[in-house]
Amino acid sequence: MDQHIRFDQVIEEATESSNLNESMSEPDSSVVACDDRAVQDSVGDPRVPFTDSDDKISYSDDKTSADYYFDSYSHFGIHEEMLKDVVRTKTYQNVIYQNKFLFKNKVVLDVGAGTGILSLFCAKAGAKHVYAVECSHMADMAKEIVESNGYSNVITVLKGKIEEMDLPVAKVDIIISEWMGYFLLFENMLNTVLYARDKWLVDDGVVLPDKASLYLTAIEDADYKEDKIEFWNNVYEFNMSCIKKQAIMEPLVDTVDQNQIVTNCQLLKTMDISKMAPGDASFTAPFKLVAERDDYIHALVAYFDVSFTKCHKSIGFSTGPRSRATHWKQTVLYLEDVLTICEGEAIVGSLAVAPNMKNPRDVDIALKYSLHGRRSTVSKVQFYVMR
Repeated sequence: MDQHIRFDQVIEEATESSNLNESMSEPDSSVVACDDRAVQDSVGDPRVPFTDSDDKISYSDDKTSADYYFDSYSHFGIHEEMLKDVVRTKTYQNVIYQNKFLFKNKVVLDVGAGTGILSLFCAKAGAKHVYAVECSHMADMAKEIVESNGYSNVITVLKGKIEEMDLPVAKVDIIISEWMGYFLLFENMLNTVLYARDKWLVDDGVVLPDKASLYLTAIEDADYKEDKIEFWNNVYEFNMSCIKKQAIMEPLVDTVDQNQIVTNCQLLKTMDISKMAPGDASFTAPFKLVAERDDYIHALVAYFDVSFTKCHKSIGFSTGPRSRATHWKQTVLYLEDVLTICEGEAIVGSLAVAPNMKNPRDVDIALKYSLHGRRSTVSKVQFYVMR
């Protein structure tokens, strides 16, 4: 994997358009998935914890990830990374500037406003008023940024949790948010957007973005798995393999080279943010990944697309390996076994996803997979915690 992609490499080919068109042809929707009932019976209810007594993750302190969540967004570095993500920020800018008819004289709620960049885009596009809600200390900087750019009469920055505040207005026309985390659902900010939607959005209101889809594929990754996972078998001639079990249960966020992809890309789940219920973010999805060449499989890789379908022309972007790099990269789930697969053979299984019971901003993942091929036969369930 390439861990050293430079920002200037990303920006070099950036254009006014998003990267979604490149990626929409990625997934092979013609592949028939396995029986959903059998998968559900095998993996169980995605709303319950996946780890059993043999597969529990140990937490070293009593603080939850939620305790650190808002404080982490008080540091400018994370905002710099997001703002410099051209695919991300330019897509939002294009959505707003190229669809001013959506924003003209409308009241907008920006959920998780950060530096206020989306609020500034909306104000410049002609919004009547924008309420920028930010819980971290970055809200103080956002107020100063709004004032410095002359939009204090249009943008009101509100500091606090959206679930604990009352807006100065009864309803808003548009909710905009960049809520997506690694693996789409990490940090669980989606539920905050849904809460705001149910409480403040007018009946014919618009949520931006309004569609999000999660995909899965399989890769060859011998060198990196050897470096990150097998490393623990022999550390300066000492056996530290007890750490290996923990390491393999933590998904890796990294950039995957598209040449590592061995199978088709399978759509797991599409969420309609304008209609879905909070519980819909917990799900079990079947998959069937068919090998496109003879190779080894070391890991499965998840990524997501988002779409803004309410625009004059649908706009979106992908975080997939075949698209321009984003700060979300991809999420790599290493397999305990190395699978030897031949062209045309299929890895069949299911992926179950739910908020972690201890830390709701973390994500529990249960992966059930099997391969019955000429060179490999395996059937297994693995558990991961994204934290």
